[in-house]
Amino acid sequence: MRLPTLRPFLGLMTCTLLLMSPLFGSCHPAQYQAQTRTVLVEQFETHGLGFPWRNLTCPICKAIFTILDIALLSSSNEERVAHVVSEACIHLHLADEHVCRNITELFRDDFIRALQQSVLSPTEACAILVGPSCGTFDIYAPWSITLPKVPKPPVTPPSPPKPGSPQSRVLFLTDIHWDKEYETGSAADCREPLCCRADSGVPKRKRRGAGYWGTYSKCDLPLRTVENLLENAAKAGPWDWVYWTGDIPAHNVWSQTRNQQLTELTVISELIQKYLGANVTVYPAIGNHESTPVNSFPPPFVHGNRSSAWLYDKMAEEWAQWLPEQALKTLRYGGFYTLEIQPGLRVVSLNMNFCARENFWLMVNSTDPANQLQWLVQVLQASEDRGEKVHIIGHIPPGLCLGSWSWNYYHIVNRYESTITGQFFGHTHLDEFQMFYDEETMTRPLGVAFIAPSATTYVNLNPGYRIYYVDGNYKNSSRLVLDHETYILNLTEANHDPKSPDNPEQNPKWSLLYRATEAYRLSSLFPSDYNALLRTFISDDRTFQKFWYLRHKGHVSEPCENACKTTMLCFLQSGRSDELDECDLLNGFAGNLARAARKTLC
Repeated sequence: MRLPTLRPFLGLMTCTLLLMSPLFGSCHPAQYQAQTRTVLVEQFETHGLGFPWRNLTCPICKAIFTILDIALLSSSNEERVAHVVSEACIHLHLADEHVCRNITELFRDDFIRALQQSVLSPTEACAILVGPSCGTFDIYAPWSITLPKVPKPPVTPPSPPKPGSPQSRVLFLTDIHWDKEYETGSAADCREPLCCRADSGVPKRKRRGAGYWGTYSKCDLPLRTVENLLENAAKAGPWDWVYWTGDIPAHNVWSQTRNQQLTELTVISELIQKYLGANVTVYPAIGNHESTPVNSFPPPFVHGNRSSAWLYDKMAEEWAQWLPEQALKTLRYGGFYTLEIQPGLRVVSLNMNFCARENFWLMVNSTDPANQLQWLVQVLQASEDRGEKVHIIGHIPPGLCLGSWSWNYYHIVNRYESTITGQFFGHTHLDEFQMFYDEETMTRPLGVAFIAPSATTYVNLNPGYRIYYVDGNYKNSSRLVLDHETYILNLTEANHDPKSPDNPEQNPKWSLLYRATEAYRLSSLFPSDYNALLRTFISDDRTFQKFWYLRHKGHVSEPCENACKTTMLCFLQSGRSDELDECDLLNGFAGNLARAARKTLC
């Protein structure tokens, strides 16, 4: 097929690729500030490099995808398709030329293979791009896991432990995003999706340069800041154990290689062991940035060079110091595992990339990839039978997952609410939470997904880490989270020594930003407490604005009001993705705010 024949679908093909890549889909936290629905949606959109694909008519969209399907029947057309996409990216000014060419080349083979193997019809593709008026997207149709026929045990509401009961101190690290190319003094404002790098150029007149310890901009961390964080975290110990929920590499997703990803995995794993010590066990989870292309996590039925074996095998090698062989076995298979932390407490590390909207391999089959949720049910039932409590860790919060995956996970949490006593995630780079309620009435709070702030500054944030205080190791311990603290590095102070303002602090201070029970005047952090806190946010705007400030790790310029506040409250009470949509619709936003909220997450 000649290249001119392919040109009609260049816009749509470009959009399809953009939907699969956070590079153009805005992989950084939203800065809500709008006062109306229209302004808020525009505010969300400014964080991405969008494309007006919803201007397509349904017949044109279907015709374009029909041409695409025919074109990809021949392998000789793949090079032409990639060329057209690259040229479209450049001419539409979606990014600089080298970024467009690199991202197209990087994504080309995996994305085309996934598209060829999927059963995505033109109608289904256009239902995604144009909207439900153009068809239905059945490839992500509802599916259900099977629960055992064992009756659910009676639920006993949690109560605070007796004074003086042991507590476990748990260090939580997430979203480190180390940038090997970070360069002090380089341009902090640039055209590319990631700045403060050797190739970002020098700052133009009156523009900012990259700070020594980090920068309030779309920049990631230099290695010295990562080491300084770990050094200070070690001094703040001792730790009973550590949860680490992924995202090691920087956001230069257009120029990453497998070797680079593996090198960074090794370096950061070794640094964590070096600073925290050999006696502290770390329980990792896989982030969406660990792979290249970013978000590309084929289910286990994909074999050979396109499988994730190159990544999982290296993780098993690096993490063998912390994980037993049985855990390493399932890690190599699908990137998830379980093990006993202490008698009576088990951790489950989930590969949340199997629920991610951005994982284009799920176009092939999105029904419980790797049978991970069915495996989770088996683990939870065995724990219930033994009287164990379970903590679940992962990268992407379940409320941001594909609908059926999120629904099934919510259903599992409902069934095993007496066994699951902690859920810990990252990914958004912000300090947040999402609620779980009983499915019958959707009013009784039964779980909280804690979403911890990032180590990285991306975007416009202070570096940070989290400490959880968990009901400790004693008989009949609830193993619930009793409190948590967030520590930050104030970049304004760290980058300017008071004695010599033009020079950075040599030993910057990581300071306590807040302790949850004190900041919100809570006696504990049980689900009922967080539900009451949500009600307080509605009635007491002062408390909500404090949350907004803490959510951004102490660096936010404007308050969150009106539509912004409504959207934020929808997000917090929505541990299931369809609940976010329903809350959105009930408040008269026609689904636009839910889509915008998801689009702005990393």
